[in-house]
Amino acid sequence: MAYPLLVVTAVAAEAEAVRAGADPDQVVVEPVGVGPAAAAAGTARLLATGRYRAVISAGIAGGFVGRAPVGATVLGARSIAADLGAESPGGFLPIEELGFGTSRVTADPVLLKALAAALPDAITGDVLTLATVTGTAATADALAARFPRAVAEAMEGFGVATAAAGLPFAELRAISNPIGPRDRAAWRLKDAFAALSTASAALWTACG
Repeated sequence: MAYPLLVVTAVAAEAEAVRAGADPDQVVVEPVGVGPAAAAAGTARLLATGRYRAVISAGIAGGFVGRAPVGATVLGARSIAADLGAESPGGFLPIEELGFGTSRVTADPVLLKALAAALPDAITGDVLTLATVTGTAATADALAARFPRAVAEAMEGFGVATAAAGLPFAELRAISNPIGPRDRAAWRLKDAFAALSTASAALWTACG
């Protein structure tokens, strides 16, 4: 028996966009809540009550200017908890430097390669997980400098990846807005949801 693919999103609108393109017989799509804690708890609950072949964190995201334009599809090579650590006079200290664990989960290489092949126009890079969405140019610039391979930021990937321990994991995002000062007029949610639906049509091809 082939177990289905589990795709978790933050909110219902993202789940609906994924379902619009995914094969309902092969892909289970569930919204689990906003933020890394809700994402981890919701994913763990789903994994405890069902069997799945792989887990994908999917949804819309902000894109780093010059790295992932609005409307682009992004694949996460790593999901990084960018604000997991401590402040210090010399700058931010990631949890690795504190000796308390890791803030980075690497996507399953086989799954990532298959997704990249199925989505040849997708941009592959690190996706940051933040509990607080970036809203200033200064923060955007600081994150871009700290994470030169980051292409996008969202709020759930690291939480989903943590809960998926032991199963193949990857992160898939569609870019709805540039990272930086909040400008709702510049957001392109309709385009991002359409890109998410298009990308989701390739999920079972890549994971089946």
